Amino acid sequence: MKTSRHTIGQLARATGTKAVTIRYYEKEGLLPAPARTPGGYRLFSDADRDRLLFIRRSRRLGFSLEDIRSLLTLADRSDASCEEVDAKVAEQLEAVRGRIRRLRALESELEQLGASCQGGGVIGCCRIIESLSGPGRATL
Repeated sequence: MKTSRHTIGQLARATGTKAVTIRYYEKEGLLPAPARTPGGYRLFSDADRDRLLFIRRSRRLGFSLEDIRSLLTLADRSDASCEEVDAKVAEQLEAVRGRIRRLRALESELEQLGASCQGGGVIGCCRIIESLSGPGRATL
């Protein structure tokens, strides 16, 4: 089976990734060093493209580069147990749920802050400015 070769520009377009990001992932060891043309241009394989898509999807799910490195190491070992992958996903899910809880608390606080102002007043009497300016949080 013949494998395609992609220049960095072609790989960037095919994956929706900037060339500078591809070079960064290569520098960080997430992508293997690609083959080079006699002129020094990078040539990426289909496997490199698939690996880059894996990295992009993982980033979109909020995994850190270190987590992605671990996942790639596991993915490269087809005989390895899925247990570590399951644990990474569960850990990431809990982190996302924690961020959601913090965002909901922030949403509630902003709603209370917005409700404290009836509008139409002057800044000198603005409850929002007062709340944001005072020590601690003013009672709304």
